[in-house]
Amino acid sequence: MLSYTSGTTGNPKGVKLTHKMLLGTAYAVKNRFGGTIDENDSYLSYLPSAHVFEQAAFNISVVYGMKIGFYSGNVLAITTDLALLKPTLFPSVPRLLNSIYGKIKDKLNKEEGIKKNIIDAAIDAKTKNLAAGKGLNNFLYDSLVFNKIKEILGGNVKFVLSGSAPISSEVLNFLKICFGCDVLQGYGMTETSGGTVMTEPGDPTSGSIGGPV
Repeated sequence: MLSYTSGTTGNPKGVKLTHKMLLGTAYAVKNRFGGTIDENDSYLSYLPSAHVFEQAAFNISVVYGMKIGFYSGNVLAITTDLALLKPTLFPSVPRLLNSIYGKIKDKLNKEEGIKKNIIDAAIDAKTKNLAAGKGLNNFLYDSLVFNKIKEILGGNVKFVLSGSAPISSEVLNFLKICFGCDVLQGYGMTETSGGTVMTEPGDPTSGSIGGPV
């Protein structure tokens, strides 16, 4: 197939990708996820199919029998699609993740009184646990604060994968504690059929793009 580059270094170019290259990506990425992708998983297809990130996600889903939900066609209504599908994987890009981050922060900052005190305590406790490598979940604070936030992605997401451009550590760490799941960052090129390097699930640090897949 021909997959088009983003054009960040000039005009977009059509890159020839083979079946073997795309299968290589599918096997490599599953290994990085710890082999936990199967027919019980699902993802929402909404990224441009002309580019390799979506092609890689789609092929991974086909190889491992994941369910694929196709979005309604309006990116601004994507939260409605997520609520219907309730995916377990959410491939995304910094532009959308930064928007989600901003909306969550704005909503939480508007709270007052005791509710605001609980929110601040919840964010502080989960941030410290993340930094100490003590996991991403806290039964008390999740039930009081974060379970409602998880519903933004449908409530079942166990991996968020950010690609295509850099994203700040502040955003990554905040989304980790909000969604209670790994928010992984990867880097690849069209010429490498997508995934080349990616962070490890369970890594409490942010600010890198991980090792080779």
